[in-house]
Amino acid sequence: MSGYSTPIRLLMVNQLTINIGFYMLMPYLAAHLTGDLGLAVWAAALVLGVRNLCQQGLFLLGGSLADRLGYKPMILTGLLLRTVGFAMLGLVDAVPALLAASALTGLAGAFFNPAARAYLAQEAGERKVEAFALFNVFYQTGILAGPLVGLLLNAVAFRLTCLTAAALFAVLALAQARALPARRGSRADADVSILADWRSALGDRAFCLFALAMTGSYVLGFQVYLSLPLAVPEQAVWIFVVSGAMAMLGQVKVTAWAAARWTPGQAITRGLTLMGLAFVPPGLIAAGLPGGVAVLAATVLLTLGSMIVYPFEMATVARFGGERIGTYYGLYSTASGIGVAAGNVLSGVALEAGLAWWGLVAVGLGCAAGVHLLCRSRHGFSTERVVPPANTG
Repeated sequence: MSGYSTPIRLLMVNQLTINIGFYMLMPYLAAHLTGDLGLAVWAAALVLGVRNLCQQGLFLLGGSLADRLGYKPMILTGLLLRTVGFAMLGLVDAVPALLAASALTGLAGAFFNPAARAYLAQEAGERKVEAFALFNVFYQTGILAGPLVGLLLNAVAFRLTCLTAAALFAVLALAQARALPARRGSRADADVSILADWRSALGDRAFCLFALAMTGSYVLGFQVYLSLPLAVPEQAVWIFVVSGAMAMLGQVKVTAWAAARWTPGQAITRGLTLMGLAFVPPGLIAAGLPGGVAVLAATVLLTLGSMIVYPFEMATVARFGGERIGTYYGLYSTASGIGVAAGNVLSGVALEAGLAWWGLVAVGLGCAAGVHLLCRSRHGFSTERVVPPANTG
């Protein structure tokens, strides 16, 4: 992380710790609710759904508050809320209390996620693409490490997992309170209401079209957890290992390579195309291609496409957002969350009908075409490469 300011380094550690704490608990929560606590499946689904609803539904509010109140206060508030929420998940067993705990964990994400990304984008300046590439390395490392830590703790007790995760968030909140420099929100002195900012963001036609097109990338990326493991259940663990290891080891180099050759719009378009084409191998299973080979190829192509897209995508949202950067990140996250929810339902129906793979190919190519058309309008997109070829070696 040499060459980056102290706030950026702290934000990287912040995201790593957040993901370790989150993923050491959440993959095992459903089993705890239905097994240890004996809840009905519908009740467990309700508890899990409340978290997702609170997080996705309040991203926009969290981002706008970060613009007004500052990024550090929202990050700290989110960390403290998740500390309380995770501790409650390990200590309570009544459904109303579990719903409250789940709501707190979702609200926490709605507060610190847009704030952290807005802070990073503001602090990185012209190095947004590079910073978000490194950010994704820490993000993916946390996703890989979290479940392994949780597996060890769950061997003792799920309550220990919850309290350990809560302790991680508490320690992180204290460390960030002391070490993370305060930054004024980009709308701290605004003389118009938050609702006016929302109307402005929703009225930004090019941004809304970009967010709509990019929901496809999140639907495709989620197939690492849905359709691909279902295709080869006995090899599902390797999907996560390969995907996480590629991002950890190759993200920065892939981003540097793409930045030297393509404009941000070109990188996003080609990354989306690759993500769509990733589902061609599974589509050939019926023609005799071995399932393990097809899913491994899909995982590699899908992860590579996502690695190309993510840093340029986050930098583009910041470019659209301007002084309303938190609001735009919040709206973008809300749109992607709604898209994933709808896309998962449609993917499930398509899986049962045997049409999922080619439908996912169409989603990827369609989204790539949509972003390409937006790029031609040049609204919100940089038309220059981030790094000149001479600097890439």
